[in-house]
Amino acid sequence: MTELLSALGSAVGAENVLHGPIGQFIFSKDAGLHRSAPAVAVLPATTAQVQSIMRIAKEFNRAVVVRGAGSGLTGGAVGGPESIIVVMTRMDTIWEIDEENRTALVGPGVINLDLSIATKAAGLHFAPDPSSQSVCTIGGNVGNNAGGPHCLAEGSTVNHILGIEIVTAEGEITTVGGKGPQPVGLDLRGVLVGSEGTLGIATQILVKLTQNPPATGTFLIAFSQVEQATATVTDIIASGVVPAALELMDQNTVRVVENFIH
Repeated sequence: MTELLSALGSAVGAENVLHGPIGQFIFSKDAGLHRSAPAVAVLPATTAQVQSIMRIAKEFNRAVVVRGAGSGLTGGAVGGPESIIVVMTRMDTIWEIDEENRTALVGPGVINLDLSIATKAAGLHFAPDPSSQSVCTIGGNVGNNAGGPHCLAEGSTVNHILGIEIVTAEGEITTVGGKGPQPVGLDLRGVLVGSEGTLGIATQILVKLTQNPPATGTFLIAFSQVEQATATVTDIIASGVVPAALELMDQNTVRVVENFIH
């Protein structure tokens, strides 16, 4: 273990290698219920550092689990007791916003909502909007093919990713996709998005930006029965109108929310 920690410290700086009880506890779970403390958590800041981590993990025969903000509910960011958790939150740079082509090149640690805030002045936003968008990362969105209320109209994350730079398990750097048209053949971007880091660690992500609507309106409609509400949803879609978002709350949910936020 000492040799592993020394190698990781040389790669990313000793201050970015967490292996004590506090670090192990913090990175032992995501927002789900399962908890398992890793051997060590590492916080890289560059693609080169991620590459070094993967080569060290291979040398020491250690499993690697990649983690964003830990807002997922599936246990996908939880490793075993011998694993290395690679935490991507330090890689939070927005390198480029291309207004003309409506794209942005970002690091995996960029917060979902922060990207839309940064592009608001250009009249653009990043459409995938998980319920945790104020804390979840773009890299985590890519890993889990995250969605949200706007999926019906705009599609989930896979529909908004143009290119991904990844580091493979062998420590090799490769790029899939880009600003050009989708090449003929296997959609490798579609394979990578949603793979939860099992095929490679995303270190740069080229995303598609969506134009902001000229105006938005919100309607609150009450029904006496859930069946009436769901039938209305069907009728809205059948009429050819695709709302930006639709949400349904039954009586029990309304009571819980009311008791919490009054």
